Amino acid sequence: MAGWIDVHTHLNFLEDEPAEALKKAKESGVDQVITIGTEPKDHPIVIELAEKYFPQVHCTIGVHPHEGIQYNDEVEKSIRSYLANPKVVAVAEIGLDFYYNHSPKQEQIEAFRRQMDLAIEFDLPVQIHTRDAEAETIEVLKDYKSKVKGLIHCFTGSAELGRAALDCGFDISFSGVCTFKKAENLREFALEVPLERLHVETDAPFLAPVPKRGKKNTPAYVIHTAELISQLKSVSLEELKEQTRKNAAGLFPRIQWVNPV
Repeated sequence: MAGWIDVHTHLNFLEDEPAEALKKAKESGVDQVITIGTEPKDHPIVIELAEKYFPQVHCTIGVHPHEGIQYNDEVEKSIRSYLANPKVVAVAEIGLDFYYNHSPKQEQIEAFRRQMDLAIEFDLPVQIHTRDAEAETIEVLKDYKSKVKGLIHCFTGSAELGRAALDCGFDISFSGVCTFKKAENLREFALEVPLERLHVETDAPFLAPVPKRGKKNTPAYVIHTAELISQLKSVSLEELKEQTRKNAAGLFPRIQWVNPV
């Protein structure tokens, strides 16, 4: 079943070379992917991947919270130069991660807010990473309500966070985590998310879904997360595919779509 999009993957981190991973993805019905920028040194790499494999691949540019301490005026100037590229579809991956605290909290918050401001300036959506920082994330989402749109990627948070995100106009993206045996609360929240606000992703090479758990994740595996979501939502895979494709088109207007074959 062609026509799927993996809205969040890291082609430059995969076990397979990008060309092989994209070939496997296409064979599984995943026609397009968004590969994610995480820090200054990988921005040229994701741009190169988008240029080389366009339109199967689009990319994002952003500084992950782990690298928040790197964010400064020079980095922001570089990000600005990339955001004008039409193959860049979002400011990402941005957000807060107080679980690992690889960067100090205040530097993470400042980088997050400055990149939300860039999203406003360039009229681009965002993809947000949040872990063990729910109160602070909700505060930022509320401050940017009606100013920035985007999604909470690889959603693993509480229902409270999810509801706040939806209320602030942000979408929810589910990864293979929702297929894990102990993810009952996540599956319960998935039932609350309107189909028109929902996305599926791999976050490859991380978090491979059941039945591929234990292997390195790859965009081809997004179908397994989609199968679980379709069962939870009592919709056909075809309906879910069409809706998530429509959702991605609405959220990422720069995407140039491949016609499913």
